[in-house]
Amino acid sequence: MTPIMLELLIRSLWETILMTVASGVISLLAGLPLGLALVVTARGGIAENLWINRGLGAVINGFRSVPFIILLVALIPLTRLIVGTALGTWAAIVPLAIAATPYYARIAEVSLREVDRGLIDAVRAMGGNRWTIIREVLVPEALPGIVAGFTVTLVTLIGASAMAGAIGAGGLGDLAIRYGYQRFETSVMIAVVAVLIVLVCGIQWFGDRLVAKLDRR
Repeated sequence: MTPIMLELLIRSLWETILMTVASGVISLLAGLPLGLALVVTARGGIAENLWINRGLGAVINGFRSVPFIILLVALIPLTRLIVGTALGTWAAIVPLAIAATPYYARIAEVSLREVDRGLIDAVRAMGGNRWTIIREVLVPEALPGIVAGFTVTLVTLIGASAMAGAIGAGGLGDLAIRYGYQRFETSVMIAVVAVLIVLVCGIQWFGDRLVAKLDRR
C-alpha cells in the first residue's frame, strides 16, 4: 500500500471513529431515557401509563423497522437542515444517531426489566419516590446490561457507518467503495476489512472488560 493510501486509510479510520462515537453518545443520552420511560410506564411499572407506553413503543418500533439505507436517504432533508449538507462525516451522524437511538432504547429496556422487583418494592416501602427508585435501583442494578448493550450498539454503528459511505459519508466504507470496489484495488479492500475487524474486536473487548468489572461490584 502506498503512503498516500495509508494516509487515506488513517483519515478514514478517524472519520469512522468520529461518526461512531458521536452517534453512539447521542443514542446513549436519548435511548436510555426512552428505555426508562418504556419500563416505568409499562403495566405494573412505577409510573404506569399504558397510553404513553404503547404510543412510545409504536414510534420506537416504527423507526426500528426502517432499513438503515432507506432511513439514510429519507433523512436527507433533516440532515441538511441540521448540518447544512447531506454529505460528509458530520452529516452522517444525524441518521446514525436517529437509527441507533430506538435500537439502544429497546436494549436498555430489556436490561432494566431484569432488575429484581423485590428491590423496587423495598425502596417503595422505605418511602422512596419514583426518581429515587430510578436513580438508586433501576439504573445501578441494570448498569452491566446497559453497558453491554451500549457496546453492541457501538459495534452496530461501525457497520452502519460503513454503509453510510455508499452515499459519500466518508470513513472506511467510503474508502472501500471508492478505491477497493470501483478501482479494483484489492489491497485497499483487505486493509479496510482488517481495520474494521480490529476496531470491532477492540470495542467488544473493552466493553466486556467493563461489564465484568461492574458485575464484580
